[in-house]
Amino acid sequence: MKNIVKKENAVSRQFLGVDFVVLSIGRDSMVTKMLYKSTDNVPFHKHPNEQSGYVISGKYNLKFGGEEFALSEGDTYSIPANIEHSIEIIEAGEVVDVFTPIRQDYL
Repeated sequence: MKNIVKKENAVSRQFLGVDFVVLSIGRDSMVTKMLYKSTDNVPFHKHPNEQSGYVISGKYNLKFGGEEFALSEGDTYSIPANIEHSIEIIEAGEVVDVFTPIRQDYL
């Protein structure tokens, strides 16, 4: 567990070509900050983790459950576990994501 992580100690990672940093990790959840570039592409995928997010900056089209949602600064979302979803980056920016349980493939 990493209950407190100072910004200079955040761990940089990459998944599906997207850069992100792993922030705090608790017993059952983890916080990440996605660093989306306009050239990033996140195709439909699913994972056994519930995913909730907060858009810090940028513009996105999030697709899941047969719907498409336009997201921008200040918007939030929650994607249930095991639901296929994708995100189209319209404008580069940052998003904070919380995963429950912890995404082992992000460690």
